[in-house]
Amino acid sequence: MKLYLIPSPIGENNSDLLPPIVHKIIAETKYYLVENERTTRRFISSLNLNLNIRELVFFRLDKNTKTAQITTYFSQIPKDENVGVISEAGCPGIADPGALAVAFAHQHNIEVEPVTGPSSIFLALMSAGFSGQNFVFHGYLPIEKTPRTAFIKKMESEVNRSGQSQIFMETPYRNNALFQLMIEVGNPSTRLCIASDISGPHQLIKTQNLSEWKKEKVDLNKKPTIFLIG
Repeated sequence: MKLYLIPSPIGENNSDLLPPIVHKIIAETKYYLVENERTTRRFISSLNLNLNIRELVFFRLDKNTKTAQITTYFSQIPKDENVGVISEAGCPGIADPGALAVAFAHQHNIEVEPVTGPSSIFLALMSAGFSGQNFVFHGYLPIEKTPRTAFIKKMESEVNRSGQSQIFMETPYRNNALFQLMIEVGNPSTRLCIASDISGPHQLIKTQNLSEWKKEKVDLNKKPTIFLIG
């Protein structure tokens, strides 16, 4: 048995951006741990591999999955079958579910095979013009305004102190609120990169000072977006 960490597209109709090895692995794999079964079925179908999707077996692996469930999943998979892990978008295990399955594999001497693919976090970092030697990904910032403001100030201080790139994200329907708060409470000289809809039809990747962003009308509503300051 081998555990494959399989990347999926991060934009609409972008399966052609995946390496050919993804097609080969999926063509030979029957069992999957997936964040969203519907999304995964649609993704596999888009590869046109002439597979009978109904014969594939999917187990849910999302933010609510517990370690005990992973054990139960693997107990139902034959030892001579490989397993694929697929998140809803991008690389599993990078700001997406996958770590529990990988931890189980290491504990049970199952070989882990990561497959190269698109990660919005790393593509955004590559495109920002900020330090790629020293960076941190915070995930989601606090929801309430006061602690969120404090966190923004903390990130700005870290950039000024060490030059460490600060990477974070928000639920797509709250992107605009986060953007407006940063303009409101951030230092005008802070450099912000917005990497939105990466590889999608409405891609926006741009870095400039908050004072410059303040002059622009940007609509990030419901668009997958990575924010960086550096």
